[in-house]
Amino acid sequence: MQLQNAKQKFEAQGLKLAAISYDSPAILKDFAERHNIDFPLLADPNSEIINRFHVLNAQAKGMNKGMAFPGFFFIDTSGVIREKYFTPKYTDRLTSNNVIAKLFPELGAEVSANVEAAHLRLTLAQSDRSVIPGARVSLIVDVELPPDVHVYSPEVQGYKPIQLNLQEQAGIEFQPVSYPSSKVLYLEAIKEHVPVFDGKFRISQDMTVTPSKELVSALASGEKTIAIAGELKYQACDKTVCFPPSSVPVKWQLQILPLDMKRSPEAIRHK
Repeated sequence: MQLQNAKQKFEAQGLKLAAISYDSPAILKDFAERHNIDFPLLADPNSEIINRFHVLNAQAKGMNKGMAFPGFFFIDTSGVIREKYFTPKYTDRLTSNNVIAKLFPELGAEVSANVEAAHLRLTLAQSDRSVIPGARVSLIVDVELPPDVHVYSPEVQGYKPIQLNLQEQAGIEFQPVSYPSSKVLYLEAIKEHVPVFDGKFRISQDMTVTPSKELVSALASGEKTIAIAGELKYQACDKTVCFPPSSVPVKWQLQILPLDMKRSPEAIRHK
């Protein structure tokens, strides 16, 4: 369903959608009709294509035997795979908007807030505002520094680096923070080369709302909104001075939607 909702965003970039599943044509037809899916759903009931693309989940048993790991291939017009985004378990799935944000960083994020802080400006964004349990969302911090101001990247030694620290909470699984590639700055005053960020750059962190039985039960009566909070710590410097270390609070709101628990008619289900 979320792929259907993001269809226009993909097509605006000249990309067409198709999904491959180990489900039978009958199951896919039922699913497409119930959810108004209008892009191709390709049945691979013997997992032949899934195997050829090396994404078979060999650990899946019973009615799930033959399913693929959840993910996306980005294939160009000549049939070459340009990008591959997959996760190792069904309960941790990249959303379509998450993939758009990775392919087209300038397009994929929904802005949550703009924050003015000492020596920098932040734009907080997220790949999705609402998801179902098990979906992986990107939380984004776009940083803009004034001219001739820099902050130190995480690999620096002996200086205070910029760090995104989000508060842990039950039911949230965080992936490692993603920082951009740094540039090396030569500090003439102390004859030293240091890794820094300057200008405009993006920090992001993926997170998954784990689909526990308690959460699924709580969502039975409707949606739920959660807050993800933390801080961005940094020390800004210009050509002559390093300013005192600082931090700025960051926060996102995420709406959790109930799972669609309806299944296909029993006669066509996996055995």
